[in-house]
Amino acid sequence: MPRHRLMEIIGSLRFRLTLWNMTTFLAMILFTMWAVRLGLRFTLRREADEQLMEDANEARLIFESLYPHDFDQIKAELNLKAITHTHRGFYVRLYDENRNLLWTSSNAPTQIFPERILDFRDKPVSYEQFRLINASPRKPGIPKWTIRVATSFDPLENDVGRLTQSMIWVGGIILIISPLGGYWLAGRATRPLAEIIQTTGRLHPDKLVERLPIRGTGDELDKLSRTINGFLDRIAKYIADNREFTANAAHELRSPLTAIQSSIEVSLNEDRTPEQYKELIWVILDECSDLRVLVNQLLLLAESDAGLLHIEKEPFDLQVIVVRALDMFQGVAETRSIKLTLHCPHTVFIHGDSGRLRQVVNNLIDNAMKFSPDGTQVAISLGLDTENHQAVFSVSDQGSGIEEADKPHLFERFFRGDKARQRDQQTKGTGLGLSICQAIVQAHRGTITVDNNPTGGCTFTVRLPT
Repeated sequence: MPRHRLMEIIGSLRFRLTLWNMTTFLAMILFTMWAVRLGLRFTLRREADEQLMEDANEARLIFESLYPHDFDQIKAELNLKAITHTHRGFYVRLYDENRNLLWTSSNAPTQIFPERILDFRDKPVSYEQFRLINASPRKPGIPKWTIRVATSFDPLENDVGRLTQSMIWVGGIILIISPLGGYWLAGRATRPLAEIIQTTGRLHPDKLVERLPIRGTGDELDKLSRTINGFLDRIAKYIADNREFTANAAHELRSPLTAIQSSIEVSLNEDRTPEQYKELIWVILDECSDLRVLVNQLLLLAESDAGLLHIEKEPFDLQVIVVRALDMFQGVAETRSIKLTLHCPHTVFIHGDSGRLRQVVNNLIDNAMKFSPDGTQVAISLGLDTENHQAVFSVSDQGSGIEEADKPHLFERFFRGDKARQRDQQTKGTGLGLSICQAIVQAHRGTITVDNNPTGGCTFTVRLPT
């Protein structure tokens, strides 16, 4: 296998999951085996102690029932008991009151224990590989000899050793099987990730229609797929909007540039009087002015998209801006017999960019007048929503209103909706005004909405934090 392929496998999530799972699993297996071995050893020793206690009581009863009439029978029965339990390493010894060894069963080891062991009475005690109990007769009139019954721990340790050996074999088999099984299971667990990688690898900005499959398990990988699909939807919409924006911007820029080029070509076709040249220059200047406005609008929206829209925040009275806007539009309103009204019961101070918000106020009032028939009314309202700590600015016209189908697209760039609202050529703008208003309001952490009035026309409402 090539080295780079090996490094790729080692560095993969599948390999790491396998390694982590195998390490955890083996640690649990080893701990379980250790606990089982320890528990078995403890259980066997406890059972051995219980058996030894029974043997001690039985030997004492034999001694008490036959002494002193038939000492030979005592030794014979104790020796028989010891021989029948040789597999346990069981043996019996008798000591007199002076701790002298009087008798020992035929299978007893030659090993002599220290005399101090005789001080332990009626409870199991360990010495080297032996477990023993020193018992004395309790029947009155019988000398307090010591009956020692003992058993070897060797058979017990042999059982534990065989169990340990079996567990080692099992552990070895698990050590071989667990990485293979873990790697296979990790592959199944990470297979959706591989599909995600393959699908995203095939995606291209020109083709963002493919989406990740949802398996319906509801697990983290499904959530990841839904999140990526949502992200791809947003990217696709963003690319589509930008393409449309670029195409519309190019179209809007082409019109004034074409007019400028045509004016220059006309002026160069033949000699003209100074007055004619002056008139052509004024036409070019007007087109340049329109072009400058459009470019500034495009730059503002680009800054807003990039999160770079600069907002100079300072406290100011929003009422002052609204009143100045009304004074500016008053002359145009009078020529068309449009009545401008203002309802502002008190001063409204906010913290924001007065220059940017002046654009919003002027644009909304200008739109309302453009789409209002002559002789109607444009109502402007400014107040406070004390419960939500917001300044509320609204502009209502008495035009034809907005089609419900156009409402979701009203703040999109270059959108021109209901043709009924475009009464004449003067009402046709670039389609960027409301997009700019929305960008400025959102930069102030506010909202802008539109609703149709029951009596006709529509109302634009701006809410800004105070």
